Amino acid sequence: MTRILFVCMGNICRSPTAEAVMTRLVADAGLAGEVTIESAGTGGWHVGNAPDARATAAAGVRGFAMQSVAQQVSARDFGAFDLLIAMDRDNVRNLARLAPDAEAAAKVRLLREFDPASAGAPDLDVPDPYYGGDDGFEHVLDLVEAACAGLLDELRRARA
Repeated sequence: MTRILFVCMGNICRSPTAEAVMTRLVADAGLAGEVTIESAGTGGWHVGNAPDARATAAAGVRGFAMQSVAQQVSARDFGAFDLLIAMDRDNVRNLARLAPDAEAAAKVRLLREFDPASAGAPDLDVPDPYYGGDDGFEHVLDLVEAACAGLLDELRRARA
């Protein structure tokens, strides 16, 4: 069983988007029983809230169901998950400070590292769409879908 936690700041836009996309990709690949997927935020501002309505609407148009409830990442998550996948470098730094040891910190990756088309790109951040317009949520979905497809390919290779 592979356990994945997607992480952004508040857990209402980017990380629940990644959770929804990856959940469907894994199910479509017939791996639902082999991969556990959740999301969390490094901040606690939105704990208990549903995902942002704009993110939910954009995901819904593409057939992704966002059903998570915001939660805050904790040091315990490093023991509960095999990968903690951050949406941007700020969240990588936040997770590194929270990691109980170097082995735990090694579980932290940037989502776009998994997108082969992003190889060599100077900026691998998935931008936060919260304060922008609807097009920001579409852009996030584009980036997340590409990276999650790459992550699924990596999971398949690891299982082979």
